[in-house]
Amino acid sequence: MVGEAWIGGRTAAEWLAGVRDAERRGELLSAVDLAGRGLEEHPGDPGLRYRSVLALARAGSTDQAARRFDELALAAVDTEDVAALAARITKDRALAAAGAERRRLAAAAATAYGTVGGGYFPAVNAATMTLVAGDAGRARTLAGEALALVDASGEGGYFAAATEAEARLLLGDEDGARAALVRAAALADGDYGALSTTRRQLRTVCAELGVDPGLLAALSGPAVAHFCGHLIAPPGRDGRFRAVDEGTVAAEMAGVCDRLGVGVAYGSLAGGGDILWAEALLRRGAELHVVLPFAREEFVRTSVTRCGPGWDERFERCLVAARTVSYATEDAYLGDDVLYGYCASLAMGLALLRARYLDAEVHQLALWDGEDPTGPAGTAADVATWRAAGRHAVVVAPGPALAREAGGREPHEPDDHEAPHRVVRAMLIGDVRGFSTLTDEQVPAFTSVVLGAFAQVLAGYPGEVEYANTWGDALFAVLAHPAAAARAALDLQEAMVAIDLEAAGLPAHLALRLSGHVGPVFTLTDPVLGRPSFMGSHVSRTARIEPVTPPGAVFVTDAFAAALEVSGEESVGCDYVGHLPAAKDYGRLRMYRIWRRDA
Repeated sequence: MVGEAWIGGRTAAEWLAGVRDAERRGELLSAVDLAGRGLEEHPGDPGLRYRSVLALARAGSTDQAARRFDELALAAVDTEDVAALAARITKDRALAAAGAERRRLAAAAATAYGTVGGGYFPAVNAATMTLVAGDAGRARTLAGEALALVDASGEGGYFAAATEAEARLLLGDEDGARAALVRAAALADGDYGALSTTRRQLRTVCAELGVDPGLLAALSGPAVAHFCGHLIAPPGRDGRFRAVDEGTVAAEMAGVCDRLGVGVAYGSLAGGGDILWAEALLRRGAELHVVLPFAREEFVRTSVTRCGPGWDERFERCLVAARTVSYATEDAYLGDDVLYGYCASLAMGLALLRARYLDAEVHQLALWDGEDPTGPAGTAADVATWRAAGRHAVVVAPGPALAREAGGREPHEPDDHEAPHRVVRAMLIGDVRGFSTLTDEQVPAFTSVVLGAFAQVLAGYPGEVEYANTWGDALFAVLAHPAAAARAALDLQEAMVAIDLEAAGLPAHLALRLSGHVGPVFTLTDPVLGRPSFMGSHVSRTARIEPVTPPGAVFVTDAFAAALEVSGEESVGCDYVGHLPAAKDYGRLRMYRIWRRDA
């Protein structure tokens, strides 16, 4: 990925400044990554240790934050910030729970905040957690104390105003809370991370008190968008988007971006709709994240140059202005349009993930003629994918009464050859830790008990599992959809845990580790096995994650996490782990841990 600051040789203070800048922009994953890289150079720095865990907590990776808190021995650091962070982890666990467990954990969090110190920040958190624990009267008393602490502090910054708003809301003073929120918004100074944290906290209070969360409108941050659009036809030619309509379309796009308040956007940079959206967004100061489907030179040839004079230069200007540039795959195009669809899905998922971290509205911006999809890629397919989960798309028409290309198809280059057959699939690769210690006498039991349990799990996904194979303790499965793959991976882990290994004559330390990835793969016939198989570089990528996955866990790539977000799957959670080195010198990859929400 281009645009991330990974240059080493910095002081701890310089790394911390980078972390705080990422936090302000709501780039919580970058904040986690920067803190981690800083700790590699300054492993004992207390500020980087603290920020590493705080960024994970803010990103919603509560369990990972708790693990890192222990790994970094933060409990031995005697500061109010660290004590508040420990309380915050308990608070986050409470808010993710339900019923009696939610109330129990909320009470524990309130107690933890009560021991932090005499500041207004822990005081108001203790009040809110007391409310969640079910003691509204005590919560009002604590809110009054927090409000008095704000007044006594004499501070006039963002956090003082936000605390006042929370305290007044707990006291039932909605007008006072609204006025304090307006002041807080004026003091935020572009700190989107702080705004999102405050909104989440106050939304909890609103839910507990039955208050309309519209009260929080004053704290709205920038909207996030995925953008897409038709290729533009060269001057003098007809097509879905004609050159003569560019000026009118560009003006309407600019109005849409302003009206929605888009501040962060993800998409590609094909000539026409994509570049026009990118230019409109950059003019209003938005943060642009570009995702290209394959190598830049080949992309320009297939999707930019063909649009006519000047588009190559406009592509380059947008690319230079982008905050990050990433590639969906490093593989060649080979005339296979599925790579464009894969790229679009990845960009959509990244936009959705960023909106979650920013607690922001998210939209799709589409320059679309309204025609139905005719293949695996293109603007119509992108809109259909986005809308499948009921998400909001804003459509700008490319022009009046356009002449259509034959069949409405929008190829990226002339279809003068049969494209290789690549499909986008979810892949799982796993192995069992401790298998190499088995004796020959134990192998039959392992095969029947452990692999038999895996077989039963996969048999529960008819129509989804398209390929499964084992060799020794290794397991490889290909599934049609990422949501099914996520559920199957967690089922496999639960099946492994449920086995009574000692009763089967097997070592109790056996444990399964699983990795997952979503990517384009070839469907080919394996000449050795004489059966269909799935092959390609993305299979190798999946395999490189498995060796660094902890036993008992399921680690997945950012492509898997993005695809899961796009699918709208609600039963599986996805927590960021970090920018970690993969096996066999494969480089560093952003990895996530998946878990079952209803567990």
